[in-house]
Amino acid sequence: MQTGIKGEKEVLVTPQMCADAVGSGDMPVFATPQMVALMEGAAAQSVQAALPEGSTTVGTALDIRHIAATKPGARVRAESELLQADGRKLSFHVQAWEGEKLIGEGTHMRVIVDRQRFLAK
Repeated sequence: MQTGIKGEKEVLVTPQMCADAVGSGDMPVFATPQMVALMEGAAAQSVQAALPEGSTTVGTALDIRHIAATKPGARVRAESELLQADGRKLSFHVQAWEGEKLIGEGTHMRVIVDRQRFLAK
């Protein structure tokens, strides 16, 4: 798999995506777990077309900083870039943006797995 593959995923922040609704805090701002899920989704989708048939990726590690708060009604965009592919191990740089404002960033690791074998475990 070639490095440099980029992905992007965007959401409109709803009250149900806020920390007070998901249980990760008590403030009505975009929850860190929701931001992480968006980042993971951008990375996973970005490489899906390059995978062997019957394969998918699963997340295995995260090192993420949530830098700025985002209120409901804002659009948040996650971007990913594949930095390294070492056999089945994939390493991504991920970022989250509200418009031009960086709200989160870090690294994310995924592993390529055979879907059927993985589910059979």
